[in-house]
Amino acid sequence: MVNPWLAMASGTDPAERTRDVRRAHEAFLAEGAVSPAVRPVVAESWRRSADARITQECKAPIDLADDALDTYRADHPLARVMPLFRELLGTIAYDGAHLLAVCDEQGRLLWVEGHTGVRHRAEGMNFVAGARWDEGHAGTNAPGTALTVDHAVQIFATEHFNRTVQPWTCAAAPVHDPHTGRLLGAVDITGGDHLAAPHSLALVQATARAAEAQLGAEAPRTRAARISLTALGRDEALLVVDGRRLRLGRRHSEIMVLLAGHPEGLSGDRLTLELYGPRADDRSPVTLRAELSRLRRLVGPLLGSRPYRLCAPVRTDLADAAEALASGDAYTALRAYSGPLLPLSEAPGVCRMRRVLEDGLRRAVLSHGDPELLRRWAQTPWGEDDLEVAETLLTTLPAHAPGRAAPAARVRRLRELYGLPGGVHHQGGPGGEHHGGHEGEAPRQGHRDATSAQRGRH
Repeated sequence: MVNPWLAMASGTDPAERTRDVRRAHEAFLAEGAVSPAVRPVVAESWRRSADARITQECKAPIDLADDALDTYRADHPLARVMPLFRELLGTIAYDGAHLLAVCDEQGRLLWVEGHTGVRHRAEGMNFVAGARWDEGHAGTNAPGTALTVDHAVQIFATEHFNRTVQPWTCAAAPVHDPHTGRLLGAVDITGGDHLAAPHSLALVQATARAAEAQLGAEAPRTRAARISLTALGRDEALLVVDGRRLRLGRRHSEIMVLLAGHPEGLSGDRLTLELYGPRADDRSPVTLRAELSRLRRLVGPLLGSRPYRLCAPVRTDLADAAEALASGDAYTALRAYSGPLLPLSEAPGVCRMRRVLEDGLRRAVLSHGDPELLRRWAQTPWGEDDLEVAETLLTTLPAHAPGRAAPAARVRRLRELYGLPGGVHHQGGPGGEHHGGHEGEAPRQGHRDATSAQRGRH
């Protein structure tokens, strides 16, 4: 075949091609070997799909819906060339009984338009706006494969890895930001076997180039993305970029928290130390590079290197609480504090950040001497075993206050728990100065141990 990106050579019988590739697909699933009848671009995609454990009847997951979808695609650069896509491909899609689809660089479908009947059939396999059609979630398909190989490609019928998608044929081409070269997404046409002809591939390629030319004629846009990272009280951090929500794995959560806390960036050696500690072995730098590579595939150009850093401002709930604390606003800081930072993390750098914030907030609550602040801290999973807070709360309450019985009982229980002499001490001020020497140690350790109660928070 002269052009390896075309599904069929001129004059090929579609029915015969379908049967040949179906047999090759069944043999690949059974034996893992790929027949020479399968194009190399498809064979490689099948292997990636198998590695991603794509099932044969899976549906692409829905990543964005409703307001989140509307907000995300309105801000996406490809929104500016949608009128062009509709002009060049929209009419053809309606008249030719197929669909025009546009996805972002992660394979999320932003728009799916065209013939009503075809669109309703496509909904059965979740080929809808907001669904994730990259290879890792949907297997071999034109938009997902075009993004992976960064080249225009046709995928014909049984070349799709997922059997649910095999009644369809599609052609897609990637679209780049002409100012930076960054991959923005892909434009696709999807329909029946007639799209396996050479003209469909040429058409999406020409449309992608026209879109890039239009974007190139515009001045580069510098609007900063709205990015936030939520990691307090969560074992896995939540990253939100312009309304798109991404739940990070535990190691990626640690990396993002550390980089957000060091906007100047961290060298590879320093980041290794913050993640693995001084006893990191020879494998740690290699493991870190692999983790950073996987993280970069998730967050794209947000992650920079040399040094490793975040290339855009990222607002964190950790910073919100710390800033309120630094300004002396204990009430706002306590409201922002939904729990210890990544409570299950044992990364030294994360543990240090967790301890600094928690200890600072605890000291502010103790020194403020407000019964309501003390009560709120004492009622949290991380403060319920804190004897110093419980005793300080008791000292702030009048001797005959009706709400005094419960704090007094808590103090007696905790003193017994920590093996301290019974009774309630009224000496000392709200700062808890009446604790001294050995007796002051157990309560402080107890409130830290209670952070394990946060493991179920997500």
